Amino acid sequence: MMTLRIQANNAVKTLKESINPRWYPRFHLAPQAGWMNDPNGLIWFDGYYHAFYQHHPYAPVWGPMHWGHARSRDMVHWEHLPIALAPEGPEDKDGCFSGSAVSDGDKLALIYTGHKFHGTPCDENLYQVQCLATSHDGVNFERKGIVIDTPEGVHHFRDPKVWQEKEGWYMVVGARVADIGEVQLYQSDDLHHWHYVNTLGQSDEKMGYMWECPDFFPLADKHILMFSPQGMAAEGYNYRNLFQSGYLVGKWQEDDAYQIEQRFREMDHGHDFYAPQSFVAPDGRRIVMGWLAMWESPMPEKADGWAGMLSLPRELTLDKKGQLRMNPVKELELLRGDCRRWQVSELTHQTIVVEQGGQPIEIQLDLNIPLSTAEQFGLNIGQGARIYVDSQSRRLVVERHYPQHELSGYRSVPLPDEERLTLRIYIDSSSIEVFVNHGEYTLSSRIYPEKDDRDLSLFSHNGRAVVHEAHAWYLNA
Repeated sequence: MMTLRIQANNAVKTLKESINPRWYPRFHLAPQAGWMNDPNGLIWFDGYYHAFYQHHPYAPVWGPMHWGHARSRDMVHWEHLPIALAPEGPEDKDGCFSGSAVSDGDKLALIYTGHKFHGTPCDENLYQVQCLATSHDGVNFERKGIVIDTPEGVHHFRDPKVWQEKEGWYMVVGARVADIGEVQLYQSDDLHHWHYVNTLGQSDEKMGYMWECPDFFPLADKHILMFSPQGMAAEGYNYRNLFQSGYLVGKWQEDDAYQIEQRFREMDHGHDFYAPQSFVAPDGRRIVMGWLAMWESPMPEKADGWAGMLSLPRELTLDKKGQLRMNPVKELELLRGDCRRWQVSELTHQTIVVEQGGQPIEIQLDLNIPLSTAEQFGLNIGQGARIYVDSQSRRLVVERHYPQHELSGYRSVPLPDEERLTLRIYIDSSSIEVFVNHGEYTLSSRIYPEKDDRDLSLFSHNGRAVVHEAHAWYLNA
């Protein structure tokens, strides 16, 4: 019998042969062919890091969701595995939506949202349920069906994140209740039978109508509620994307209310970061990955047979101010070639080419803010993208200008108070990820340079820029 999962795997094998590689990432996880969005089921299991993801294998557009699957020994080099889930049952006939993974003894358990319409596709006929599938080998999964049905009167009810607490299990689920976004908490003794505990958090009039992809975890002496609200209006420089990703900080004990201590903050300030999910590495680090794209973005790579990718894995820490910091995991240093020092200490009304050819690269750039007088200074990536200091607005800016792809505009963060501005920058075939002052801010955006427009240059406009240090590593990806 040709199951939907087998059909989907066959489609990927065929379609991947015709991928145009011009923007395909060298050191990020992307689908072999077709569409990718949210990361799912991030976990360490049986000697591997596993990354599942929302996947439409038949075309580079959103469609009935499957679960793509890859694994890695080091979070850097990924091996694609067969598709893990396809919409094959009555509980998920219109899509296997986002979810998570846990290790249950010797089994890997996937908990995901079954997406289905009872009749004509519309909100009134939508029912989202939470489902379970298990595997002994981490590759082939046996479906166990529904474990939580749709609450009465609720249609949007999705993206379960499950974790173990002592001898039991907990789950957070995103919900839309009367156009109010909220995160609901459930408890189970066996992953099969669940009961509602309480609502951890819900939106006010400014916080959106739906809270997607929730995650809840301890960090330092706090608990972080991470989620992706839909329906937030832009406020100045904040919340500029169609949908956001961010977090609340508070305190929680089992079966108790979540005491929120800090207002919502965005996690990443670039154009493209959504639906982050965290997991714990074997050494105890809390790692997070997100979707390096944004809903309703043009995504020019669709013309090449694929669409969407995941961010680099990032280690999460909580600083003394209660702010999450994200830094690239140390394993990414495995990609480094020889260090290339740029012999630039000062620029005055200049543009200096520092690298040619556009190989995948990691850059460290230390700039002196007080001694620099230029109105703008920083790094050009070809003619279409820039990372620079704007001295008049006192902000660090990531700007892209690809009018041929209907992608133009900028995102920015305030300049830190320190004298030095330290930037750690990763540039792949179609992405930039900027880590500011050891993870105080991050900005992640997709870029689409042509093959002959990938040179890197340092520049200063209308004044002097002082460079403490500038060096780079080509990445052996």
